[in-house]
Amino acid sequence: MTAPESTGAIVLFAHGSGSSRHSSRNQFVARALNKAGLATLLFDLLTRAEEAIDLRTAQHRFDIGLLVERLVHATRWTRQNAATREMRVGYFGASTGGAAALVAAAQLPHEIGAVVSRGGRPDLAGEALPWVQAPTLLIVGGEDDVVIDLNEAARAQMKCDVKLEIIPGATHLFEEPGALERVAQLAAEWFVAHLSQTSIGQ
Repeated sequence: MTAPESTGAIVLFAHGSGSSRHSSRNQFVARALNKAGLATLLFDLLTRAEEAIDLRTAQHRFDIGLLVERLVHATRWTRQNAATREMRVGYFGASTGGAAALVAAAQLPHEIGAVVSRGGRPDLAGEALPWVQAPTLLIVGGEDDVVIDLNEAARAQMKCDVKLEIIPGATHLFEEPGALERVAQLAAEWFVAHLSQTSIGQ
């Protein structure tokens, strides 16, 4: 966990398919959030044994129920930890982690203040989508046609404050020059706006 001084909010990262807390992309975004005054928690959704199996079989990366269980457990930890128990909580999900973040947010409607999904698979959140109450930002690359369609369909099912941002010229991993910087900027702005003290509970 990285926490700037005097922060009142923390963002938990739910990584995507075949990734981990060591994801360079999520670490880049986390540093940007830290600079914006937000605490961040990057952790592994799978155990080492599960990761080893997943690398061979891809068995766990689409097990949204398992990923949600781990994310909810991490959220409960922030509520029990003296350093974070008073912080407002947001989720940043990537790929399948985006679906896990949305389902977990639906399960914890009074605890999660904002969600950002990067190249996410919100379609995998299924019936949870209409139950999400946290303001949600869906970020998709402009060249990621299939995922754009999936996010547009998910947005249509959601009843909360939801926005779809398409980054022109970016592909699924946002590897193009300036693409990931734009993701980080949009995420920081969204979390700062929705995890402020006055935004919770309104």
